[in-house]
Amino acid sequence: MPVPIAQAYKVASYVLSQKIKRVERYPLVLMLEPLFRCNLACEGCGKIQFPEHILKKRVSVEKALAAAEECGAPMVSIAGGEPLIHPEMDQIVEGLIEQGRYIYLCTNALLLERALSKFKPHKQLTFSVHMDGLRDEHDKSVCREGTYDTALAAIKKAVDMGFRVTTNTTLFNSAEPEQVRAFFDEMMTTGVEGMMLSPGYPYEKAPEQEIFLERNRTKTLFKRILGDAKKHWRFNHSPNFLAFLRGDIDYDCTPWGNPTYNIFGWQKPCYLLGDGYVKTFKELIEDTDWARYGQKGTDERCKDCMVHCGYEASAVQDTFSTMGLFRFFRSAYTFGRHAEFSREEREHMATEPATRKAAPGCHTNGCQDPSTDTAQRVKDDVLVK
Repeated sequence: MPVPIAQAYKVASYVLSQKIKRVERYPLVLMLEPLFRCNLACEGCGKIQFPEHILKKRVSVEKALAAAEECGAPMVSIAGGEPLIHPEMDQIVEGLIEQGRYIYLCTNALLLERALSKFKPHKQLTFSVHMDGLRDEHDKSVCREGTYDTALAAIKKAVDMGFRVTTNTTLFNSAEPEQVRAFFDEMMTTGVEGMMLSPGYPYEKAPEQEIFLERNRTKTLFKRILGDAKKHWRFNHSPNFLAFLRGDIDYDCTPWGNPTYNIFGWQKPCYLLGDGYVKTFKELIEDTDWARYGQKGTDERCKDCMVHCGYEASAVQDTFSTMGLFRFFRSAYTFGRHAEFSREEREHMATEPATRKAAPGCHTNGCQDPSTDTAQRVKDDVLVK
């Protein structure tokens, strides 16, 4: 896996220290949402429907750094909204680096190229660029033409300047396996460090619910995409998580592994579900009814979820068990083998042409209207100051 040795060592040391202390629930990645405002209105997004007075708010540098200290996770994923809209994002990044944390700054890259001058290349900073496929697929997914080309140019510029860059891709039931594989080939030519993958989560407020995958179809799709994987593909995931996506390993969710902090405080129970907020991380861990969530829980919203923020932590923690370490090496060794499909999976594949929901175009009902109060209220040319 394309993760620097220093980063892998820090995470491993952290996890082992938690196990030695017999800590049952500990965070692996802090999901920091410094604002909800975005300059896109993606069809599968559940984060930008807040009213204008909420979209104007942002987490201060001081509160962002305090949340990271309070949580203690070795890694921070800065999401949103679009983080580069935040006028003090460079200060947040600098502060997190000083704390010794590894940062994945998630961005749609529309503002990245002009924002690069505000940052310095550092081993602890990675720009994680949202890319949902090749040009046509990506532009449809984010509901704006030209975004793929803008993002691709920004990726190449960042790589040339010495920044660590990964891509993050959300797949829906409109995904064509061969197109996704061609997309992987394209991304590998840009010099990115690795690629991150996840099935989309069916946010209740997302405008187009039919684009989301249910659990069995997720496994079938990823088995088709990752079977016979090419040797030059690099993924920024644990081999066990990729095996989980293919259905080769089964995990329950670890929602506390990726706790979320945003303008409202600590979000219960996870990045994807908003069941209230608490003021402290201690309250989040101690007062949340964790048994309610995940595949073994009773909450119906969790039944089809296989998103990385719930299950990557499960895969990482499993690696540090005796059988999990065996599964890690087995997954790494067998990754890319020819995919073998069950009878149920073959039946799903046979019915796909009739049931697959095509991704809507930029001006269809599937996309959130960028002229409304919930998206794109600010011009791109005034976002980075």
